[in-house]
Amino acid sequence: MATDTLQQNDTLADFDARSVTLGGICKKVYVAGSGPAVIVMTEMPGISPHVARFARWVRDAGFTVYMPSLFGIDGAVPSAKEGMAVMQRACVSAEFRALAANQTSPVTLWLRALARLAHQQCGGPGVGAIGMCFTGNFALTMMLEPAVLAPVLCQPSLPFNDPAGLEIAPDDLAAVRDRLERDKLTVMAYRFAGDKYCKAERFAAYQAALGERFVARVLPDSAAQREGLSPFFEHVVASPHSVVTAHLIDEAGQPTIAARDEILGFFAERLLGT
Repeated sequence: MATDTLQQNDTLADFDARSVTLGGICKKVYVAGSGPAVIVMTEMPGISPHVARFARWVRDAGFTVYMPSLFGIDGAVPSAKEGMAVMQRACVSAEFRALAANQTSPVTLWLRALARLAHQQCGGPGVGAIGMCFTGNFALTMMLEPAVLAPVLCQPSLPFNDPAGLEIAPDDLAAVRDRLERDKLTVMAYRFAGDKYCKAERFAAYQAALGERFVARVLPDSAAQREGLSPFFEHVVASPHSVVTAHLIDEAGQPTIAARDEILGFFAERLLGT
């Protein structure tokens, strides 16, 4: 997708927009592709053209993408004002635990059910999941669903008020750790070195909790895209942050492209056996 296209609203016309009701809660989910399922969870403030581009990369790598609408305006280029409003609403929503360490966001129950449904619909050995920013930790919590085999955490940013805090209840974290050991699985995680929302303290906390099952990748700030950013990322985020979306440099040899390819390879290894 051309850079100038990423500055225009995305109609998401190549996705099948489905209303999915799980546990009595209905959400819109954008589905595309074929093959084993991968749940792509959007970063703040919503399914931007950059998030949709990443979802298409996953689709084109041989997977069925399930991209749930969790907040914001689907397909919109995020403005600073609207992006801040979306973030503020999410922070006080009952679905999320944006400001509380050692708690699991209730929305992850719905996401685990989505992973279970996607596995039933798509088959294969299991499901992949990637969370970004506000949803960054959700892929880890989704490991409580046995179908999830390939979790990826991109710049997990919650809780906002505790750099070393983890957005998962201690009992859930212990259960995830036991499963990782029992099934010999790993968690891939990505951040920029100078990210002010996902700092080194958070990755250190994950490492302490999960040991060698937590595989961290820290990219230098120089690897981040600095030009052509949306107003939200330029003025609100204001630091290298989104490894595979807004701050990705779509050129061969770039560290962010290497990160993207490693993630796609991780999904392929776990879900396609390649």
